[in-house]
Amino acid sequence: MSIITRPNDDEISTRVAEIYESDVKYQGFVAAHTQVMTINVEAYDAWENLIGAIASSMGKRRYELVTLAAALGARSEHCRLAHGKKSLSFVGEDELIAIARDYRSAPSLSAAEIAMMAFAEKVSADAASMTDDDSARLRDAGFTDREIVDIALAAAARNYYSRAIQALAVPVDEIDLSDALQEALLAPLTR
Repeated sequence: MSIITRPNDDEISTRVAEIYESDVKYQGFVAAHTQVMTINVEAYDAWENLIGAIASSMGKRRYELVTLAAALGARSEHCRLAHGKKSLSFVGEDELIAIARDYRSAPSLSAAEIAMMAFAEKVSADAASMTDDDSARLRDAGFTDREIVDIALAAAARNYYSRAIQALAVPVDEIDLSDALQEALLAPLTR
């Protein structure tokens, strides 16, 4: 449990109230990470703007697949669950279960998507060991330089957020997912 506490309702700025309202509209509650990260609402807004700039050219599917892989590398329960839920808007549950268990053998993913996810996972798990060979694998899979940069930025940005909420011991919210999907999203984090 994080020692960071959200402000009292009468201390919440208009902007933070808007962010809380957005959480409630999307998921029915204000996420614990939102409550903690909006303590510095300017940084939170900068984060949202950064993600918007990165994700806008990637498309939802590509962005969410990169995010799931980066969250795997960062061992982030928060992000695996939250983005697992978001991924259901473009991937069926059975397909997502296969991707979550082991994207490398998921039948619905193309070879390019598997390469992209492997790159994103490595950004999170061991970016210091990466070389031009890692980027070259993406280029060989058909990605442009802009797409390679966007994949790297999306994975690195996921690390920023995941690591911040992990460092602050933010509790993991209960996300409305089936038991099978939740297990598939979380089990690989313990390997």
